[in-house]
Amino acid sequence: DRTAKLWSTASGKRLHTFEHEAAVVVSAVFSPDGQQVLTAFLNATAKLWSAASGECMHTFIHGSSLLSAVFSADGQEVLTACTGMFEKLWSA
Repeated sequence: DRTAKLWSTASGKRLHTFEHEAAVVVSAVFSPDGQQVLTAFLNATAKLWSAASGECMHTFIHGSSLLSAVFSADGQEVLTACTGMFEKLWSA
């Protein structure tokens, strides 16, 4: 359904759904501290979400369809990779 969902392993219940208009989610990862979720979308954007509330904290606009987005080891930066053969490094 073009979304990423956060589920409780204890109850099996859905906690949050992460979506961006009609864009297709291509990846979703937790920050190293587990407090945030980073999603990458085919519409050239990545979004940073609060894992606790499910609210969007920031949108990164890459400029080309994304293939993935990941956090740096310390969680302070986000790397986005796209179909256009280049990457961007962002401050989280």
